[in-house]
Amino acid sequence: MEISPETREAVKVYKALGEPTRLNIVKLLANEPDQCCVSLGEKLRTVANSTLSHHLKQLFECGLLDSRKEGTFIYYSLNREVAEKYAPYLLK
Repeated sequence: MEISPETREAVKVYKALGEPTRLNIVKLLANEPDQCCVSLGEKLRTVANSTLSHHLKQLFECGLLDSRKEGTFIYYSLNREVAEKYAPYLLK
């Protein structure tokens, strides 16, 4: 049985959200969009910068986050379309 692209996407999103730190990052970005990695690290005090980068990469790769670069900073925001499709409770 072949797995549809939508099912693959859903599995990636749910797998990413299954880790508590990543879930907290997404919740934070749902309420405070357009955060740079540095400010996210300050708000999530228990996460080392290297670990935070790993979590952000996972969330970006599954489509939950969008990013833009300004100078040496990367700003992240929640991809509301993906969040609404797979985890609408995050937008409340």
